[in-house]
Amino acid sequence: MTPTLVSSILNSPWLAPAATGLVLSVVFPLGVGYLSLLERKLLADFQGRLGPMRVGPHGVLQPLADALKMLLKEDTVPGQAERALFLSAPIMSVVAAMLGLAILPFTGRIFISDINIGLLAFLAFSALTVLGIILGGWASNSHYSLLGAIRSAAQLVSYEVGLGLGLVAVVMAAGSLDLRQIVELQLERRIWFAFSNFGAMLLPFAVFILAGVAETNRVPFDLPEAESELVAGYHTEFSGFRWSLYMLAEWGNILVVSSIAVTVFWGGWLRPFPSVALLDIPLNIGFPLLLFVGIGGYCAHRARRMHQRYDAAILLVLALAFVFAGLVFLPTRGELAALFWFFFKLAFFVYAVIWMRGTLPRVRYDQLMSLGWKYLVPLGLAGVAVNAVIGLL
Repeated sequence: MTPTLVSSILNSPWLAPAATGLVLSVVFPLGVGYLSLLERKLLADFQGRLGPMRVGPHGVLQPLADALKMLLKEDTVPGQAERALFLSAPIMSVVAAMLGLAILPFTGRIFISDINIGLLAFLAFSALTVLGIILGGWASNSHYSLLGAIRSAAQLVSYEVGLGLGLVAVVMAAGSLDLRQIVELQLERRIWFAFSNFGAMLLPFAVFILAGVAETNRVPFDLPEAESELVAGYHTEFSGFRWSLYMLAEWGNILVVSSIAVTVFWGGWLRPFPSVALLDIPLNIGFPLLLFVGIGGYCAHRARRMHQRYDAAILLVLALAFVFAGLVFLPTRGELAALFWFFFKLAFFVYAVIWMRGTLPRVRYDQLMSLGWKYLVPLGLAGVAVNAVIGLL
């Protein structure tokens, strides 16, 4: 490889997006596995239990065991199923979720695709996610699966309207569909859009987040897979790796909806009070350093209480990794700090989604439809009207 070719590759505008896409493709499945572990641990804590504890210290290796189990389980196909659609439906769901991740700007320079119609693309991709569910339910040739698929289609139609209305107010405030430009405008105006227009944007935000949770089929809106009524709904007949693809797609949709909320309402990668220069070092260096070193210190403390040496060794490795991650923030305050704040905000939304699952009961189907059409749509229209009037003042 000649120096000229190496130089042209390194200077290519496609290098950073391609590298981001490659890293995301590798990290995303592993991250979803550990989000699943986090969910099980938090739900166990809410219910006074310990959660997974057997595989590794405090269950930290449980996602790897789950992945191995799913890969080794028998991949069954019902005898009367539409085989081609049955096999491809979970892949469609994962692809739709990955397309949503592809439009997200994680920082000002870290992204896969920088398109000027990012919000419109998000709405399009979010509508595609139901395609894999509908086809999987229909192709299974099962009454339970078909009912779950039909419910999912009706739920998408009902809450897609509220989801769009929640974003219309943002488009009016920013005058753009470009996600990067929306974040830059929040920096320029020195306020996150959630608090703009004298706080009136909190109403569109509430409408958006409720509709987004409903679109991801999470509790209390998980009617397409209501196990008390439909066994497991649309994925009743799926097992092993194909079932795990549906779970991967579900978490992908949660991350996309939460990331859009972070980007358009809560400043994206901007730290709190980004226009106050005095807070640059405390928030971009001090806070991440204390957080990671604190987590590392806790891991080291727990390692001392392990009875098995390999458990203690794993926790010590994790402690060193967290301490090193904190020390990385010392020499820099650029893209790394921006990336930290994006994922720190994202973590709050992920925690809220898990909290809702452990707290709220599943709604009835008529309540689901009533909330979408009788409440969220009128509230979304009211949010658009109120913010339009305030914007004209």
